[in-house]
Amino acid sequence: MKNKFTAVIKKDSDWWIGWVEEIPGVNSQGKTKVELLKNLRSALSEALEFNREDARNAAQNDYEEAAILV
Repeated sequence: MKNKFTAVIKKDSDWWIGWVEEIPGVNSQGKTKVELLKNLRSALSEALEFNREDARNAAQNDYEEAAILV
């Protein structure tokens, strides 16, 4: 299952900058729009993995995972 996220992007002088709406703190920049979107995907992937690890560490052991669909 692929998740869908929304990027808010804009050109700012010589750079493209952007933010992922659904995940606070996930933002990036790039010299081109394509580079920005690649950088945002990378930042988002890293943030999601960090959050997964953080949640599992907080639960310690004897936990289960459940899918949440919205």
